[in-house]
Amino acid sequence: MTTITTVEQLETLYGTPGAASKVKEIDWISDEYAALIKASPFVALATVGPEGLDCSPRGDRGEVVRILDARRVALPDRRGNDRIDSLRNIVRDPRVALLFLIPGSGTTLRINGRATISADPQLLEDFAVDGKAPRSVILIEVETIYFQCARAIVRSRLWDAEAQEAANGLPTPGAILSALSEAKVGGEAYDREWPERARKSLW
Repeated sequence: MTTITTVEQLETLYGTPGAASKVKEIDWISDEYAALIKASPFVALATVGPEGLDCSPRGDRGEVVRILDARRVALPDRRGNDRIDSLRNIVRDPRVALLFLIPGSGTTLRINGRATISADPQLLEDFAVDGKAPRSVILIEVETIYFQCARAIVRSRLWDAEAQEAANGLPTPGAILSALSEAKVGGEAYDREWPERARKSLW
């Protein structure tokens, strides 16, 4: 097995990126990129901290990330499991990356930048849904932004209804928790009660 250990070896193996791969990367939010952000209800948030890396799924009703200006976006921290892994990382290392998905579209969007966490009362109120405000909002300064072509979406058949049937028969969260906790947590009751619990705690 041949292991690649240098950038020079990588560049020799892959060659030079085409013009489209370079011109698409900018450090501000163009009108076209703004349209993609506004159409996306889901983003993966990647962070880094002393303990390592974290990648967290974030979803919202309508646009998941709000554009503040040409170089700043805001991501509300909606209710979740309260592990705050991403937030712990951000307060110690501001580097973040975002990957946006748009249902039905093969085009994805990427943002790399630096983040801070705000608990400003007015900002939190601006992001309230059904009268419930997030406990914090992640403010991100855009350093680079660019779209990704559709190859990964096409290969994975992510939006293909027939491919989604593969989810049938997967272990449920309750089953996973039960197996990992020797039946002390989770189980059928966890799965049965989850839809109502989620309905009351989405925001």
